[in-house]
Amino acid sequence: MDEVGMFGGSLPLFAMVLVFLAFIILFSAIKIVPQGREFTVERFGRYTRTLKPGISFLTPFVERVGHKVNMMEQVLDVPQQDVITKDNVAVRVDAIVFIQIMDAAQAAYRVDNLTFAITQLSQTNLRTVVGSMDLDEVLSQRDAINTKLLSTIDHATNPWGVKVARIEIRDLVPPPDITNAMARQMKAERERRAVITEADGERQAAVARAEGAKQSAILQAEGRREAAFRDAEARERAAEAEAKATALVSDAIAKGDVNAINYFVAQKYVDAFAQLASSPQQKTVIVPADMAGITGSIAGIGELVKSISRDTPPPSPPATPRRQIPSVGS
Repeated sequence: MDEVGMFGGSLPLFAMVLVFLAFIILFSAIKIVPQGREFTVERFGRYTRTLKPGISFLTPFVERVGHKVNMMEQVLDVPQQDVITKDNVAVRVDAIVFIQIMDAAQAAYRVDNLTFAITQLSQTNLRTVVGSMDLDEVLSQRDAINTKLLSTIDHATNPWGVKVARIEIRDLVPPPDITNAMARQMKAERERRAVITEADGERQAAVARAEGAKQSAILQAEGRREAAFRDAEARERAAEAEAKATALVSDAIAKGDVNAINYFVAQKYVDAFAQLASSPQQKTVIVPADMAGITGSIAGIGELVKSISRDTPPPSPPATPRRQIPSVGS
């Protein structure tokens, strides 16, 4: 009875041990791989296959998970370092690298500590690329530096099953004296551009003023030419009228008309008297005493006009009747 009781008392404990062992075996045989991860499987320490995201089954006590590999894109920080450029200027530079593992087995078994290896590789190549360029090229050609680094690092990490998506220089810090010199240079360049712009504006303004003066002179010359032409035309017409009047008077004189001679004498007499009266230096106007002579001359002019009017034939109808010129003496 005591042995049976002892065996019966240990039965629950034995069952519990069996359940615990079954749970361990089940846990080691069933593996759930989350999305964005891949697990490598080793059989007695040797790589056999890669588990994709989802549920998978392993052989208990024979197979185990070797490495859990992150397949998502990762960002690695390249520490800041001092780099000597081609023109012997020390600059502090750092960068960031974006990588993605494409083959979990190669990333797990071809390199130890993948992220540290890529970081050191990026630092070395960053010193090489920046050291082969002048300071001005380093500051102005970041895209070229990024392209060179990307090509070099991607080619070096390809056997590790890693794809370098992109690499970016995050910061470039020149020495303080170089920074001050660059600031002065930038200020001088800005001032030079301002002076050039101001000089160009003044030149354009001077050209515009000269063009305006040229157009004004041309217009003034054209105005003077037009005025001279008008004056000449007026003098020509006045001369034609004077010649016509002289011809008429000459014809009258040839016919023996004394009034024509009186016309010329009276005309000269009146012109001289008008000049005497309109002189700015003359304060007193002298009236000739022989006013009867002037009146006779004017009467002679009237008679001459009447004789010319009688000799002129009347116009043919239906033209407007000829207007009679009143006699001065009437």
